[in-house]
Amino acid sequence: MKLNMNTLGIDIGSTTVKIALLNKDGEIIFSDYQRHYANIQETLASIVAKAYEEFGDLPVAPVITGSGGLTLSKHLNIRFVQEVVAVATSLKDYAPHTDVAIELGGEDAKIIYFTGGIDQRMNGICAGGTGSFIDQMASLLKTDASGLNEYAKNYKAIYPIAARCGVFAKTDIQPLINEGATKEDLSASIFQAVVNQTISGLACGKPIRGNVAFLGGPLHFLTELKQAFIRTLDLHGDQIIAPEHSHLFAASGAAMNASEEDLSSLGKLNEDLSHKIQMEFEVTRMEPLFHDEAEYQEFLQKHAEKDVKKGDFASYQGDLFLGIDA
Repeated sequence: MKLNMNTLGIDIGSTTVKIALLNKDGEIIFSDYQRHYANIQETLASIVAKAYEEFGDLPVAPVITGSGGLTLSKHLNIRFVQEVVAVATSLKDYAPHTDVAIELGGEDAKIIYFTGGIDQRMNGICAGGTGSFIDQMASLLKTDASGLNEYAKNYKAIYPIAARCGVFAKTDIQPLINEGATKEDLSASIFQAVVNQTISGLACGKPIRGNVAFLGGPLHFLTELKQAFIRTLDLHGDQIIAPEHSHLFAASGAAMNASEEDLSSLGKLNEDLSHKIQMEFEVTRMEPLFHDEAEYQEFLQKHAEKDVKKGDFASYQGDLFLGIDA
């Protein structure tokens, strides 16, 4: 897509910040993808500072998208574009023949049907079957998401594991660990659980057919997760749309939605982000547990009066009983 100006797409998700700087030919000339750990403004500021250092006060038209971007867009006075619109714009430019897009994020999962009109399916408030779920499961195997991916390359068996909820998944995984299931098989099983959750929980029986695009960070960086989708959906050859910049798709799509009215500069954005933005939220606060130090000390004294009776282990003589809770 040719543009008559440089544009900047900013995608602020539940766990990551992505930006894509496009030149007048619609080519990505700068991009970044970072976890924000709830420090959204600071993370975005550091990324924009890097772009500013490389390109100087470049005129750009910025647009924000993503589940965490609406509030920040209001404070920065930058136009917000809904992420389905951003993704659809990017796909129309990159792969207009897409029938279905599957996008996984840190805490959200989406299936977008394009054939016969846009139909979006998205998870609710639970992050089961998303990037955060994968991180949580990886911690059980004492690794991270990329470690799961490496293990899954050599799997031999796949076990049924729930993915709707991390608690249910742990209930399935812990006995398998105790019984000696390999990390390779468990990793592949976790990815398969994410596939099952996405298809059953979001598609809800509506077929996923034709040309399928795989988007979002987890599907970009975790090749074995993408292969699990391909294997389950029985996709072949040209049916598989996996862009090199799939983790930046919403950001680049946001940039493509920019107009002349959005024109600003990297310098101005860098300056605006250098000042701490006070987010205004109305929060109903509970009473504190202790109003002062005296109340806290009174609480400690009261509870110290009731204590488990203990003996001196070193000098004890007689029978002892050992209880083990595994």
